[in-house]
Amino acid sequence: MLQQIAPWLGYLASLSLIIALLVKTEQNFRWFNIIGNICFITYALVLNAIPVFLTNIILLFINSYYLYKLFTLQEDFDLIEFKGEEKLVDKFLHFYQHDIQNYFPEFKKRQIEAGLNFVILRNLVIANIFSARLHPNGDAEVNINYTLAKYRDYKIGTFIFEKERDLLISKGVKRIIYTNPTHKKHQHFLKVMGFTVKPGENGKVYIKNL
Repeated sequence: MLQQIAPWLGYLASLSLIIALLVKTEQNFRWFNIIGNICFITYALVLNAIPVFLTNIILLFINSYYLYKLFTLQEDFDLIEFKGEEKLVDKFLHFYQHDIQNYFPEFKKRQIEAGLNFVILRNLVIANIFSARLHPNGDAEVNINYTLAKYRDYKIGTFIFEKERDLLISKGVKRIIYTNPTHKKHQHFLKVMGFTVKPGENGKVYIKNL
């Protein structure tokens, strides 16, 4: 029985390693490598393939070590406000415009004018751009909250909505609102960040009280 299953473990291990090369974050890269290593270790034990076993045991420890470092790494986050006229912001929006449209298809640069605008630096790299229209009742209607693919591990969301909560409140923000976000990964992100979903005039509305 195990001899029959072994080839499928090899296929699964190979598939996991291929997927690891396609993912966009280092965290996912390590997870898929670990899955591949475990499958290859099992495969090697069944077939008594000692070289494959030893190689993947070593790789499993290496991948586990770097995954541990990712989870325990102390990173520097900073929030910097902007008005919308800065050239660096223009270049950022232009360079990532296609991916931005995937997540925020209704976003236009003119929406930044007179809004609550800031970028998040992660280890001195611009990792996120945020802009929201602040209403008199304290609702901040988000026009864009775009994070670079390699930084989509929820740390920036936690920094904005938890670590910088007092700053948002000082700006008059009482609630963060997303109107009908269309991208499924972004919807998942909002749920992880504690947003509640309610029906709205133009679709679903995601709301987070501060």
